[in-house]
Amino acid sequence: MNELMDHIIEEHKQVVNKFLSQDNRTVIERMVNGIVQSFENGGKLLIFGNGGSAADAQHISAEFLNRFKMERPPLPAIALTTDSSTITAIGNDYSYDDSFLKQVQALANKNDVVLGISTSGNSENVIRALRYSFKKGVKTYGFGGNTGGKMPGLCDELLTVPTTTTARVQECHIIAAHLLCELVDERMFGSLR
Repeated sequence: MNELMDHIIEEHKQVVNKFLSQDNRTVIERMVNGIVQSFENGGKLLIFGNGGSAADAQHISAEFLNRFKMERPPLPAIALTTDSSTITAIGNDYSYDDSFLKQVQALANKNDVVLGISTSGNSENVIRALRYSFKKGVKTYGFGGNTGGKMPGLCDELLTVPTTTTARVQECHIIAAHLLCELVDERMFGSLR
C-alpha cells in the first residue's frame, strides 16, 4: 500500500511541476486579467463541465460568489451544471450535447468570460458551448488535459495538463482554479491593486 501511495504521490508531483511551467503561468496570468476586466465591466464568469469537471465548475463558482480567502464583495460566477430542470429539458427536447450551449446562448454577453472544463478536451457539450462563445466574441477559456483534445482554436486561453490520467488532470485543474480565485481577489481587492 505504501509503495502504491508513493507512486501516486510521485506521479502527482511530476505532473504538477510540468503543469506549472512558465507557459501555463503566463496563461493563468492572462486568465486572471480577463476575469478581472470582466468583473470590473459588469460581466460574469460562466463555468461548465461534466462529472468531476461539473463539480469543479460549482467549486469555482462558490469561491467567487462567497469568498476565497479574503473578505470581499461577492463576485458574479455561475456554474451551468447545477440546474437539473434546464439540463434535463435540453437533453430531452434537443440533445445532451446542447446542455451548455443553450445556456450560454441565453446568458453570455460580450463582457462575460466562459470557462469550459474537460479532462479529455472532447466533451461535445463543452465543445459546442465553447465554439459558440468563441464565434460570438465572448472571452472563452478552457481547462483541458493532455493536448486539449478539440479545445485548441476554440479558446482565447487554454490551460492543458500534460497527462492523460484523469485524476492528475483534475488535481491540476483545481490548483489552477485556486490560483485564479486568489489572484483575482488580490488584483481586485488586495495588495496587487
